[in-house]
Order: sequence, then C-alpha cells, then structure tokens
Amino acid sequence: MTLPAPPTPSRPATRGERVAAWGLADASRARTLGWLAPLLVTLLAAVLRLTNLGHPHEIMFDETYYVKDAWSLWNLGYEGKWGDGADAGLPKGDDSAMQTAGSYVVHPPLGKWIIAIGMALLGPGSSVGWRLTTALLGSLTVLVLYLVALHLTRSRVFATIASGLLAVDGLGIVLSRIALLDGALTFFILLGFLFVLLDRDRSLPLLDARIVAQRRADADDAPVRLIGPVVWSRPWLIAAGVALGAASAVKWSGLYALAVFGLYAVVTDALARRRANVPLWPSDAVLRQGPASFVLMVGPAMLTYLISWTGWLVTSGGYDRGADANPLVALWKYHASMYGFHIGLATPHAYASPAWQWPLLLRPTAIWVGSDPAGCGTDHCIAVISSVPNPLIWYGGVIAAVYLLYRFVRGLVEHEPVGPLHTAALVGLLATYVPWLLVPNRTIFQFYTVVMLPFVVLALTVALRDLAGRRTDPLHRRKAGQRTVAVYLVVVVLVSAFFYPVWTGMSVPYPFWLIHNWLPGWI
Repeated sequence: MTLPAPPTPSRPATRGERVAAWGLADASRARTLGWLAPLLVTLLAAVLRLTNLGHPHEIMFDETYYVKDAWSLWNLGYEGKWGDGADAGLPKGDDSAMQTAGSYVVHPPLGKWIIAIGMALLGPGSSVGWRLTTALLGSLTVLVLYLVALHLTRSRVFATIASGLLAVDGLGIVLSRIALLDGALTFFILLGFLFVLLDRDRSLPLLDARIVAQRRADADDAPVRLIGPVVWSRPWLIAAGVALGAASAVKWSGLYALAVFGLYAVVTDALARRRANVPLWPSDAVLRQGPASFVLMVGPAMLTYLISWTGWLVTSGGYDRGADANPLVALWKYHASMYGFHIGLATPHAYASPAWQWPLLLRPTAIWVGSDPAGCGTDHCIAVISSVPNPLIWYGGVIAAVYLLYRFVRGLVEHEPVGPLHTAALVGLLATYVPWLLVPNRTIFQFYTVVMLPFVVLALTVALRDLAGRRTDPLHRRKAGQRTVAVYLVVVVLVSAFFYPVWTGMSVPYPFWLIHNWLPGWI
C-alpha cells in the first residue's frame, strides 16, 4: 500500500509578488474611493432637490401648462384641453376637467412625458409626483457635470468642486423642484456635450492610427496623399446625436446645441488632420469627414425627435392631427404653426428679461409667492420661490467666462493653441446663450439660464484651477492660490445656506426676505 505524499509546504510570496498584490489592492481601493466623491455630491444634490418637494401643494407658475399636458399625454397619447377649475381640482386628485379634444401646444412632448412618469407613479393629485422626475434629472445633471469636469481637468478634486457648485446653486435647485421643461433640457444638453468630448478622445487617436497605417501601406515612391481617412466608427457621436435629439424633443432650443456641438466636432476633426500633417486638412474635415459626422450625429437626433411624437402620430385626437392624410405631412404643418408662434412671441410680462441682462442678473423670475403667518411665529411673514442663483457662483462664473474668452483670443493673436480645457465652457455658452441674443424682442425669462449654468460653473472651475496654481509654480504661489480657492468655496456654501429658504418657499420673516434682494430687480 502506497502512503500519500506529505503535503508540499506553500512557497512564501516574494517581495515582488507582495508589492504587486498591494498595488492591485490599492488600485481597487482607489477606484472605489474615486466614485465616492461624485456619489456623495449627487446625493447632496438629491437631498436639496427632493426635501419637501411637494411644497407648495398647488400648481405654480408654468406648471399650469406642463402638469396638465403631461397627464393628458399619459392618458390620451396627446395633449388635451382642460376645462375651468383644472388648476384647483388637480391638486385634489380631480382630473375631471380633462377633455379629449386636442390642445394647441408649442413645445415637443418629451419633457412632458418625463413629467408624466412621476404623475403615473404617485397620482395626478400628488405635487411630489408632478416634480419627481424633474428633481431626479436635476440631481443626475450634477453627476454628468462631474464627469465632464473630470474629463477636462483630469482632477477629481476640481471635478468635485464643479459638481458641488452646481449641487448647491439656487437656479439649479429651483428649476429641479418645479415641473417645467428646462431641467430636462439642461440634462440632455450636458449629456450630449459629454458624449461629444468622449468622441473627441476616442476618434482622434483612431484617426491618427488610420493615417499612420495608410502611410505605411503606401510605397516609398508613391505621391503624398492629400486627404486623410473618413472615420465612421464613432459610437459616442451617435450617442451625442441621441442625447441632443432628446434635448430638441424637450424644447427646440436644443437644436442650437446640436448645431454648435456638431460644428465643434468638425473643428476638432480639422485640427486633428492638421496635427497629422494632412495637406488639405480644412477641406478634408469639412467635405469628407463632415458629411459622415453629420449622418452619425444628426440622423440619430432626427430619429429620436420623431419617436418623441409617437403618441401624436398613432392617435387621431391630437391638435391638427387631421390636417393631412399623411401623418408626417400633418406633423410638418403643425411644426410650421409652432414656428410661427415662437418667432412672433412678444407679449409683455412683468418678469421678462432679455438675454443681454442675464449676465448681470438684473431680473430673476419670481416662481411663487405665498404667505403663512403661523409658519415663522410672526405676523409679517412671506414665502417665496425665486430663480435667483447663488450670486457668488453666477457672477464668479461670468467673470471666469470672460477670462477664458480673453485666453482664447490671446491664443489666436499669438498663435498659441488653447486646449479644450479652456475652450469647452465657451463652446457650451455659445450653444446655450448666444442664440438668445439674436432675438432681442422675444419674450424670454432669466430662468432659461439654467441651461447655461453647467457651463458657467465649468468656466468658474477652470478659472479656480488656474488660480490654485500648477505643480510647476513656486510653493508659496500654490499655497496662496489654494487658500484663496478654499475661502471662496466656504463663502459660497454659506451664501447658498443663506438663500436656501427663498429657493424652496420656506416661510420667513419679511425683513429676512428683504435682505436677500441685493438688486432692485430681484423683488
């Protein structure tokens, strides 16, 4: 009988193996901790947006349009008309004023479908239900900004600063706590911008590799190719088209972002071909890669937009649905009517604010005003929801945008290239602000700037990064810059705490409310 061999003693791990194991553990721990900051900031944003979300339990401001449109969309597939008393009855759960006749609406349906999801979950009488999905998208916008800032700065610290500033800003908080379309519009535009940045990082190395392979394949005596390859494998550009198509399906102003970000993709393609020494790089990018990029981006955007109208297309009761036997032709005629409405909108309004006023913050929008004397223990109380942002964030961001514009112009004059870190925010502001300057007579409002806000915050973050100093700067310079940034951020948080009551409709003493009105137009 053969006895079993004695067990072989295990070999002790070598020092190299132990170091490798520690390195893997450290990498895993770093990845885990890397997600901790964005998750905590997103959680903070959610708490600020979801706490007491149902207050006030009444339809406020333009919720009178979108809440009713959302509920009729959910039930009918299209926006229906509502009879008298709908605003008073709906908070009680009474939707008997809803009619089956189609209502003339001037915004695409996707944003209202998003609002309808919360109403379907919690019922038409729940003010939390009206605002739930908007608040969730507002919180996710903070996370998307973190990813954008991390992509550009390559710094988790400054990505956290960017998302934290957006999390505590009043404009973002207010527009996340009301059933309007602008919060969803902001989310999809910022998401599309993130995808465009990801496409840039993926497609440019692919282009370089294709050019190198192309040149290696040429014979030594072959003539130099004047053009580069056309790159079709760009999934992030397709994703950007879907996101920006969804933005356009919330509000037509999403089309501005689609156009600007599409042009940005063409410009980055052209510069990549220039760096790769393609002789005819401008025409190569515009005439050859440009059409391919157009198909990849605009095609999915158009399809996404059209899908958002499915309810109107497959039913017969929507407004002007019978304008033509062909539903697509009828939809085109409806869009022509909507376009006429938008270009002719010039109705006076007490809180109207032309776009030139927005950087100066001259006329924020009063979303809701109420009173509750018992709520603060005195006879002179007021409850207000105002779209005024945190002044330190807003004005600081505007100054930072001017600083980035100066750097860009100086780089053009001195022929020094300015990278995406210092231009990305300007591209976003070009898409979300400049178009409104072209319609000076149209009735528009300061709360539209919520779509600009992530790019204002991004500009501010880049400026703070420059202020904090680089590793190559002297130690005393970096310490001074970092202390300045830290003090600024602490004061920003304190100012947000000070303004939070007037962003959420808390009942406060009248004198306390007055000291929040720093400019005459804020009342």
